[in-house]
Amino acid sequence: MGACDGARVKITIFGLTLSSSWGNGHATPYRAILSALHRRGARAIFYEQDAPYYAVHRDFHSSPDCDLKLYSCWEDVRAAALSDAAESDIVINASYCPDGARISDEVLEIEGPLHVFYDLDTPITLNALASQGSDYLRGDQIPRFELYLSFTGGRVLEELERHYGAQLARPLYGCVDPEAYQRVAAHKAFRCWLSYLGTYAPDRQQKLNELFLEPAHRCPGWPFVLAGSLYPRDRTWPENVKRFEHVAPNRHAALYSSSRATLNITRREMADSGYCPSGRFFEAAACGTPILTDWWEGLDAFFDPEQELCVVRNAEDVLACLSMSDVELRAKAERARNRTLSEHTGECRAGQLLAHCEEAYRHNKPVREVMA
Repeated sequence: MGACDGARVKITIFGLTLSSSWGNGHATPYRAILSALHRRGARAIFYEQDAPYYAVHRDFHSSPDCDLKLYSCWEDVRAAALSDAAESDIVINASYCPDGARISDEVLEIEGPLHVFYDLDTPITLNALASQGSDYLRGDQIPRFELYLSFTGGRVLEELERHYGAQLARPLYGCVDPEAYQRVAAHKAFRCWLSYLGTYAPDRQQKLNELFLEPAHRCPGWPFVLAGSLYPRDRTWPENVKRFEHVAPNRHAALYSSSRATLNITRREMADSGYCPSGRFFEAAACGTPILTDWWEGLDAFFDPEQELCVVRNAEDVLACLSMSDVELRAKAERARNRTLSEHTGECRAGQLLAHCEEAYRHNKPVREVMA
């Protein structure tokens, strides 16, 4: 792979979805990273099973950044996909890819490319492996990948190497494309004191009640916006909470730019593991929107909790933050924005991806020479 600067590198990816941001946090970081890789001269192919629930919410159809291959079932594309993989410098199998364990079995038999697993759901994956198992990854497959990239850092990386036998585990966190996420004119429909953009998850609901709905109840004169899919349809909301079932990525910037502040809530498994920032963090920060967030281990590795964020633990904390002056909130938001544009863009993650791949290649070079 040489210096692995991206030029002329071919990458084949088998993932959950690139075409739809509905109900998942995979599509937008993939897009940011692939766009940056394209600027570096890499050629990427993304294989995605054409799931009906993503098809009806598709917001990405084609792009010069990569070749998107939609398929109905693995057998339909198996020959072409394995051929692409064999011709690639890097092959990435990723979390939640439908029938992913079977695909990995076949792809891992191919000699030549660097084999990478990219886990955008590491705590969930490890919990599944410790209990009923996962249909996108088996424990015995982990040592066969030359590089295990994880959306989650911290102690999870050591667990992957020591307990599961990963050859090399490295973090590749969420990110943002600053060309897609920047301050824009406020939109009347989204104007609010506090917004929350996130798919419904049972393990987030208690915090949503405490940090979003309870403040809304207490301040009926303040407008709130709750955007995201899969919430129970029979649920009733406070009258000052405006609901949006889905906000496409091309409208995220308008939502954030129309919010006096926005809220981040971390899923329990992610918070328990720590070092797992949501991509929404970086998207909101890039738009210059003040961020209120729950606390989790490692938060301070990404942002300064006092200077760049408002950490909230209960409704009182939320109301105290929303009572801050516009000047105070904007100062925090500007510092978080500068930090994001410096450290958390797709360009940064693309560079880290290639650097980790180069490290894995060097790490495995003696083994490859013996096998040659």
